[in-house]
Amino acid sequence: MPDQNFSKPLYEQLAEFRYKLRIFIHFSENAAREVGLTPQQHQLLLAIQGYPGRDYATVSEAAEKLQITHHACVGLVTRCEKSDLVKRRPNPNDARSVHISLTDKGIELLGRLSAVHLKQLRNLQLDLTSFEDIQ
Repeated sequence: MPDQNFSKPLYEQLAEFRYKLRIFIHFSENAAREVGLTPQQHQLLLAIQGYPGRDYATVSEAAEKLQITHHACVGLVTRCEKSDLVKRRPNPNDARSVHISLTDKGIELLGRLSAVHLKQLRNLQLDLTSFEDIQ
């Protein structure tokens, strides 16, 4: 690995960014719990509803987005299904997998959480573009 001599301002900026990420994660976990979800359930709902180009995902796709194992994702989906947050339906293109989508309850909770998350992000004023200015 090449020796990098980064400037003090860059280290300060990286430290501040990491601090703001931790604030956001802590906020996010607490916000999920306040509406009766675990942080992992919230992340699953967001991964499914936010999947590019469609409003469903397969277990494998959700596992990738959450960076968890397929097996762990199956368990999470099952728990969410029992709580009426998601529903499974057959994948018409592959009988070995299912499509997971949000129920009305899941959509409502995700909408509430997303509104407060967007407000928190605005409050944190995360500026990723400023890293380009400091070496």
